[in-house]
Amino acid sequence: MNLSENFVLDEFLVSQTASRQGIDNIPSPEVVENLRNLVVNILQPLRNKLGPMCISSGFRCPQLNSAIGGAVNSQHIYGMAADINVPGMGNDDLADNMDFDQVILEFHTLGQPASGWVHVSYNIKGNKKDVLTAVKQNGKTVYLKGIVK
Repeated sequence: MNLSENFVLDEFLVSQTASRQGIDNIPSPEVVENLRNLVVNILQPLRNKLGPMCISSGFRCPQLNSAIGGAVNSQHIYGMAADINVPGMGNDDLADNMDFDQVILEFHTLGQPASGWVHVSYNIKGNKKDVLTAVKQNGKTVYLKGIVK
């Protein structure tokens, strides 16, 4: 199923963990609509501007989200978020190039532009424009305000 000119639903459902553990990662029609909104409002315009991108995580059913240790209230569960990279572009720069509900530069290492990934979400009910950087401190994930480079 096409979500836009350059994105198909299947690329948001692929998960090695789901395959290994036999988890049925199939979204409801409401989740598919949320994915379509994410694609139409953020990912397709971003692709038009920057070129092809890699989606490392899209929709996660609750069982899959739990299996990978995702946050219990993760927007991935609702089809409102994706983790992305654009080949040849530093993730710290990518995080500055979109309209969003939430953008998180996750586990980026200074001096290594392609390290980590960018979590981006879109909420049709209103975007809060939350900008964060996720880092590990003392073995725990900590969210810092802004894009910390």
